[in-house]
Amino acid sequence: MASSEDPPGVARKSRGIRAFLRRLRGTGGMEIPPTPVDLVGDRMVDQAQAFQTLRVEDVMTPRADIVAVELTTPFAGVVERFVEAEHSRMPIYRETLDDPVGVVHVKDVFKLLANPKPKGGKPPAATDAILQKVRRDALYVPASMRAADLLLRMQTSRIHMALVIDEFGGTDGLVTLEDLVEAVVGEIDDEHDDAQTAGVVARPGGVFDVDARAPLEELEAAVGAELAPPDLEEEIDTVAGLVTALAGRVPQRGEVIPHSGGFEFQVTDADPRRVKRVRVRRLPEPDVVI
Repeated sequence: MASSEDPPGVARKSRGIRAFLRRLRGTGGMEIPPTPVDLVGDRMVDQAQAFQTLRVEDVMTPRADIVAVELTTPFAGVVERFVEAEHSRMPIYRETLDDPVGVVHVKDVFKLLANPKPKGGKPPAATDAILQKVRRDALYVPASMRAADLLLRMQTSRIHMALVIDEFGGTDGLVTLEDLVEAVVGEIDDEHDDAQTAGVVARPGGVFDVDARAPLEELEAAVGAELAPPDLEEEIDTVAGLVTALAGRVPQRGEVIPHSGGFEFQVTDADPRRVKRVRVRRLPEPDVVI
């Protein structure tokens, strides 16, 4: 979105894109129904304008979801980690995630597999720690940084992963170039992404398997009931937030939390910091005694 502070060229380009998309809908001053291409173009322009207001914290992967590898991990362990994660890059840390030391790219690891005997050296053994040799630089940015500024910095530095650092120097999250691009063009699924992306999946018998990060509104629409307690309605955004509020703490895997609306929430996946997946079951109506 062009602002009063943008250079004239940027402002003209922004206006030109909007004018071009408007011309797609009209010929000779006559309105024609928008096509799917028109709608996609409109959405992209709207998202590009909204992107100018986003901060890094709005697009980052939170710390709890970061997949990383410890600096002393042996060669075989690094390969296994990449196979499990299906990522092209991973942060490298020393002892804890609060001490990041760089990034490892999958192609650097697989170069060692394809050409294990470098010039003047011996091939790495499965137990060798190879990350010190192949690690690359990462960017370190604050959560308050504008997403657009980070995108520009990634373009100029050609470094496509940034670690988000808090005021105490700890790791708060992670942002990739793909995260920033998706903020403009929408979600991009690649060949490694699961085909099933629904946050709420209905099962037989009034059961729902739910990604705990799913918006609470999505689950409420699926079960046909309002689930947030009235006094916490403004504070709960996700299914995980609801389950944590009902339990009064972060519940652990296997716990069953009752809901006064005739439901029960069984935690099917969790770690000490957060709930990951939940199974929601509608309870049978109690027998009416006459």
